[in-house]
Amino acid sequence: MSLHPAYPIKTDRLDLRPHRMDDLDDLLAFHSDPDVVRYVPWPVRDREQTRVALEAKLTQDALTEPGQWLVLAMELRETSTVIGEVLLKWASDTSRQGELGFAMHTGYHGRGLAAEAARAVLRLGFEDLGLHRIYADVINGNAASAKLLQRLGLRQEAHLVESVYFKDEWCDELVFALRAQEWRDQPLS
Repeated sequence: MSLHPAYPIKTDRLDLRPHRMDDLDDLLAFHSDPDVVRYVPWPVRDREQTRVALEAKLTQDALTEPGQWLVLAMELRETSTVIGEVLLKWASDTSRQGELGFAMHTGYHGRGLAAEAARAVLRLGFEDLGLHRIYADVINGNAASAKLLQRLGLRQEAHLVESVYFKDEWCDELVFALRAQEWRDQPLS
């Protein structure tokens, strides 16, 4: 089992594709924004820190073994601007588990673009990689991500109390998940 998508993966308004070095300025626009990184596991980044992070992302374009992350740029087709990233982790081969993640420039919130990208990655996970279950961990308080996951059909399975030491404090985690059968039973979107 492995995943080598054909790129770009097209949604209505986005091209999902591996990162390129010329994405640096677009990535810096949201990696350096405290509102974007508030609930993601990296600090506010300057240009050099963003460049180092980008270099690591350049090879994350396929899943060949459990533990790897697929990290795709969300490029707005209309302007060729990278407005965010969407991620899929192949968490376990034995239990066929995956993890969904995303981050997006605040200037593009509220337009359904993150949902478009996440839906495409869920499709990859379930239909192409053959995952049984895909989950997402959300820091309690990140209401926008929780609402997005629920709109995508993920249900909240757990509220873990002070389960993670995140950005210098103990935080609650919310766990959302969707099983392959639930994905197949959803109305086509």
